Amino acid sequence: MFFDIGPLELVALVILGVLIFGPDKLPKVIQDVMGFIRKVRAFSDSAKEDIRSELGPEFKDFEFDDLRPKNFVRKHVLEKDEYGLKDLQEIREGFDLKQEMADVTDAVRSYDDASSGAGRPNLSKDGGSASGGRIDLSKKPSGGLAPGERPPFDTDAT
Repeated sequence: MFFDIGPLELVALVILGVLIFGPDKLPKVIQDVMGFIRKVRAFSDSAKEDIRSELGPEFKDFEFDDLRPKNFVRKHVLEKDEYGLKDLQEIREGFDLKQEMADVTDAVRSYDDASSGAGRPNLSKDGGSASGGRIDLSKKPSGGLAPGERPPFDTDAT
């Protein structure tokens, strides 16, 4: 009800209320505000009941909290598999992130070896050239720097 109002904020609101309305009118203002909140809650509850009655008996267990995306996904997708979705473990196994990272690490290491004169790296698993939409990291950039030479400074990039 208080929407994360802490004790210090509550004391500040009381002091502000006393300063604005005065100590003699403050109880009446609080009573009016509480009456307004009760009317809004009653209106909200009656609107929810009207919606439930209009939806029919098949929605008798309908909760409005289920309309929040997080709750909806948890209730309808993760708990039930009526949509033919695979188990989350099967989906996770489809993405082999460790193998992909190992491939990238091997490619970077072989690129470093190639730049030091150890040979050209091979990025593909079948022994051929790297293909299939992957970037060929085995190519050395043209116009390499001499040992000890600093890269050019680009003033537009900073």
